[in-house]
Amino acid sequence: MDLILLEKIKHLGDLGDVVKVTPGYGRNYLLPKGKALSATAANKSVFEARKAELVKKANDSVAAAKIRAGKLEGAVVTVRVLASEEGKLYGSVGPAEIERAALAQKIELDKSEINLLSGPIRHAGEHKVVARLHSEVEVEITVKVEKEKA
Repeated sequence: MDLILLEKIKHLGDLGDVVKVTPGYGRNYLLPKGKALSATAANKSVFEARKAELVKKANDSVAAAKIRAGKLEGAVVTVRVLASEEGKLYGSVGPAEIERAALAQKIELDKSEINLLSGPIRHAGEHKVVARLHSEVEVEITVKVEKEKA
C-alpha cells in the first residue's frame, strides 16, 4: 500500500514522502489518525496544495514540543511503591504509574510519551527515563522510586 505522509514518522519517512507500508498499518493506524493519504493522483495534487500549511503545522508542533521539553528538563518524578527491605519492588513501575505520579506533582506528561528503554522499573532508587514529546524532541527525566511506608 502506497501512502503520502502528512507528518514525520520515525523509522518510516518525512512529511511528503511516498512510502510503501503493509495494508494493515496503513488502514488501521496511518489513515484513521490523519497521518497519511493514499498515494493517488488526486491526493498528490491535494497534498501539493496543502503542503505549505502542513509544513507550518509540523514546525509549530516541534516548537511546542521543545517548549515542553524545556519545562521538563531536570524534572524529578517521585513514585512511592511497596518494596522489600532490599529495595526490590513487589511488582514494577511502568509508564502508567509514572504518569500518575507526574500528574500528582503537577508535571504534564502522558504515558504514551514515556519510554522505558530497559523495561519496567523493578528496584527502588533513581532511574533515568526518556520522554519522547515529538518524533524529533526527547528529554530525559529522573524517576525516583521510593519504598512506601506500610
